[in-house]
Amino acid sequence: MSDLLQTTPMTMLPIATPTATPTVTPAVGSTEVGSYFVSNYPPFSQWQTELLPEIQSTFAAEPDRDISLGLYLHIPFCRKRCKFCYFRVYTNQNASAIEQYVESLGREIELIGQQRAVSGRQLQVVYFGGGTPSYLSSRQLLFLRDTLQRTISWDHAEEVTFECEPGTLNFEKVKTLKEIGVTRVSLGVENFNDQILEENGRAHLSPEIFRAYDWLQQVGFPQINIDLIAGMIGESDENWLHCVDQALQLQPDNITVYQMELPFNTLISKEMREHGITAPVADWPTKRRWVSEAIDRFLSAGYQISSGNEFVKSQMTDRFVYRDNLFRGTDLLAAGVSSFGHLQGVHYQNVDRIEDYQRIVLDEGRLPVNRALRPTAHQKLIREFVLQLKEGHVDAAVLRKKFAVDVLSEFAEPLRNQQTAGFLEVDGDEVRLTRKGLLQVDSLLPEYFEPQHRQVRYT
Repeated sequence: MSDLLQTTPMTMLPIATPTATPTVTPAVGSTEVGSYFVSNYPPFSQWQTELLPEIQSTFAAEPDRDISLGLYLHIPFCRKRCKFCYFRVYTNQNASAIEQYVESLGREIELIGQQRAVSGRQLQVVYFGGGTPSYLSSRQLLFLRDTLQRTISWDHAEEVTFECEPGTLNFEKVKTLKEIGVTRVSLGVENFNDQILEENGRAHLSPEIFRAYDWLQQVGFPQINIDLIAGMIGESDENWLHCVDQALQLQPDNITVYQMELPFNTLISKEMREHGITAPVADWPTKRRWVSEAIDRFLSAGYQISSGNEFVKSQMTDRFVYRDNLFRGTDLLAAGVSSFGHLQGVHYQNVDRIEDYQRIVLDEGRLPVNRALRPTAHQKLIREFVLQLKEGHVDAAVLRKKFAVDVLSEFAEPLRNQQTAGFLEVDGDEVRLTRKGLLQVDSLLPEYFEPQHRQVRYT
């Protein structure tokens, strides 16, 4: 699991109601099969191969240097596939296969850097996501750094985030991360209970968490984030609070907490559909209660709420620049199989099979883009409103200035409905979520979607 918000699922990203019907009727509040986590708009299911000319012409257009630029690199390899994972990942890959992918990724970076819309622009943020970026060797990481320096330099980037699975780290690799310019490390802890980690298919165990965290502290990074997941198979009240306390003892700069969801292509979802069983993970009321209890403990320990998922020691020094930029419509270049990007007003995604990706990049020498969508001005407004609402508040004045639209009037009905239900408050130009709203913000967002997108499958 990652704390990034633009991830790369096998098909698309994770709340519109899915069109597929579960094999069993879920109990009230149970965790149903379907996408839940909102990270973009319009829904990914609306992006089309027929719209590829939109992104092709955009890459060839004049660069807009007033828009900040980011880069997402997808590393699709993992030691094991977690039972709840819905990302494009590959396990049991030999050294030759990994080397070929790294070579392909380097070549794609070169191709991206040659595009007119990118040439000469500097990166503000870089994000290594997965999969497991820390699966790569130090030599491979240095190769990618050197390739980027020749094409799209991150030398002046404000933030370089790197996701790590604890069991793939060693002290030398951690030092390499610092050497290549990583400023923010995200450690995929998820839980501190070995039995729960094993039952959910995680590759690491708790001793590896503490060893990896010690190495990260020794080397020193401006920010260290750890991830937790509320609602894993086997979770209990007592163990959850123990996990929260363990996280606080580590004192990371950022703590990200997800509520377990079951998109269509997870191993758990497959078993539920095939055997007609109910979800083996906690129901939504329980997960929301657990996260609320975690928030209380975080606040008591001096952490601040950065979003419905993220908690930081200081909002002044622990900014998540990647998220801030992503939620405000800046450009994000996509590199790697299945990666998602956004360039000068156009959404796009790369091909989602590694064989196709490597053939297109290495053999054909072209960008491996698979589908695209150019959102309308109104859809861009919706996107920024709903994504910023995930942070817990929206400044209507900022959006009014940017889009020349009063969101308080534009979204008057859903705002009124959700205020009446106790999910949010409106104070002048500030829309602010209550604790109740913060704990289930993704379930609130489809009410702001255009009517044709409220009942479609999200991914």
